Amino acid sequence: MFLIVKKKSRDPTGLYTVYSLNKMPFLRRRIIITALRGGAGKTIFSLGLVSAWRDMGYQIAAFKKGPDFIDSGWLTFAANRSCHNLDPFLMTEKQIIESFWSNSDQADISIIEGNRGLYDGFDLDGRSSTAELAKLLKTPVIVIADVTMATRTIAAVIKGCQAFDPGLDIGGVILNRVAGSRQENLIRNAIEKYCGIPVVGAVPRLEDGIFPERHMGLVPHQEREHAEKAILWAKKVVAENLQLDAIWRIASNVEGFEKAPQEQDQKSKVVMGNEAPRIGFVRDRAFWFYYPENLRQLERLGAVLIEINAISSNDLPDLDALYIGGGFPETQAQALSDNRIFRNALKEEVERDLPVYAECGGFMYLGESLVLKDKSYPMVGILPVKFILQKRPQGHGYTILEVNGPNPYYSQGETLKGHEFHYSKAVLTSEENITFAFKVNRGCGVDGERDGICKNNLLATYTHLHAAGNPLWARGIIRKAIDYRKKRQNFSGSLKRTIDKRKKLN
Repeated sequence: MFLIVKKKSRDPTGLYTVYSLNKMPFLRRRIIITALRGGAGKTIFSLGLVSAWRDMGYQIAAFKKGPDFIDSGWLTFAANRSCHNLDPFLMTEKQIIESFWSNSDQADISIIEGNRGLYDGFDLDGRSSTAELAKLLKTPVIVIADVTMATRTIAAVIKGCQAFDPGLDIGGVILNRVAGSRQENLIRNAIEKYCGIPVVGAVPRLEDGIFPERHMGLVPHQEREHAEKAILWAKKVVAENLQLDAIWRIASNVEGFEKAPQEQDQKSKVVMGNEAPRIGFVRDRAFWFYYPENLRQLERLGAVLIEINAISSNDLPDLDALYIGGGFPETQAQALSDNRIFRNALKEEVERDLPVYAECGGFMYLGESLVLKDKSYPMVGILPVKFILQKRPQGHGYTILEVNGPNPYYSQGETLKGHEFHYSKAVLTSEENITFAFKVNRGCGVDGERDGICKNNLLATYTHLHAAGNPLWARGIIRKAIDYRKKRQNFSGSLKRTIDKRKKLN
């Protein structure tokens, strides 16, 4: 059987394409929200679109281009389903397509929020840019343009974006920070005349935005007491100023591509049934940044995940391994410090060789103390490190690490790609009984040259890794969890035999 699909309406030939149904291309409705620079309103408009369409009864799949976890947290909150990061630096093209395919399943529309400027990338050729992602996923982009003190020049800029890469599908433009109707009409007419694309929204300058910025991005929604109010505000801005029907039509006017085969390593389980290791992960107001793929990959390989709250829990459950992700522990420093029972229990388990993998915020929690404005808050104290919060980022961007030291999870010689984002400065109080696992080839790490502090079965690093781009990450944790479980079982069995033997002698 065959399906006949008309080509995109902007194609002047108006030809038809014939597809075999067993090789049906990817025709899911999708759009990328991008801009000419960072801080132009991408997140607010993306959140508003997600919320507005969700209120209409549509299922929305949200994605964030790049490694950002604050914006993706807000998009998760607005869509009421996990937002997934699509990162050309951390993931291969096949992995990006597979992630987009599987995570847009059963959604009426997918909204991808870009990052930085449209063509801003990793190098001169624009690798890892939003534009390259759009071409990979064959997705039209809506460009947000800040029109402050400008008119026809905006049309020239958009025309330049079109000419810069004719292979990119720029479907429409949103005008932001518009001063009045006269400016709006002049820019709208100039873009439609010289660029041949529609203006699908004009937003006035918003003086009372309720999304305060911090840490190079939006405040995490976990810290917002009125997160729902903020989403409603974004929805109101979009509903009043954007042409939702026009954007929907652009998102519907997409080309297709065939689904990428899922890589076998992502599917196969290591253990099943009663042998499944119990892996804890800390999720609360302090620690909440986890790529959904990281947790999902642990489950795919057979782990049973146990959610833990480091602020309110009185004890550590029975575990075979522990994963502490990122977040902002400095915002909950007093609460984390006050829970001395949990801190002591965790320290005792690490000293008994519990496998622990900690990233960024989790790394900070395992140190001796967290210093904020000359006040020191005691942390777990398993690592001889003080973390001092600074006003400016101490590490921000992609990282490339070379595994050059002994550690519980990686083979020496491996190269790891990740990203770091932290305002804390790590100050070692001692280097006894610890080793460093990573040489920093790109990024900052602990001291500009090293990252990944190891002690027993603990590895703590400033770098966040994405499981889709590094399948060995989850396998390493599963392997150590199984080893630790067997070690405990052998010890328990040996102890029981000794007790039974003594009972017989008596």
